[in-house]
Amino acid sequence: MIFHVADRQRWERSAAAGFYTASTLERELTDEGFIHLCTAEQLAGVAERYYRGVPDLVLLHVDENRLGAPLVFEQLGESPEAFPHLYGPLNVDAVVRVEPFTA
Repeated sequence: MIFHVADRQRWERSAAAGFYTASTLERELTDEGFIHLCTAEQLAGVAERYYRGVPDLVLLHVDENRLGAPLVFEQLGESPEAFPHLYGPLNVDAVVRVEPFTA
């Protein structure tokens, strides 16, 4: 299982459309080239660094075996560890659970 923190309204619109293309807050797949995801072990750090105080978030639980686009674990820039990046839209049927999230 991997995870993605999303704006609730954006997720709801995407779920209705069948695919999700937000890379991270205010950035799209077309801007970044991939969608940022994280492992369970990385989630607390990601929440603290990027989402602290951001309202109306949800946590997407993503089954990587259901993904329709390539998933690559890679260490970019000055990151101390490899993170999962999805190189294409997130198909909503790969999201097996959605829950409210507060960083």
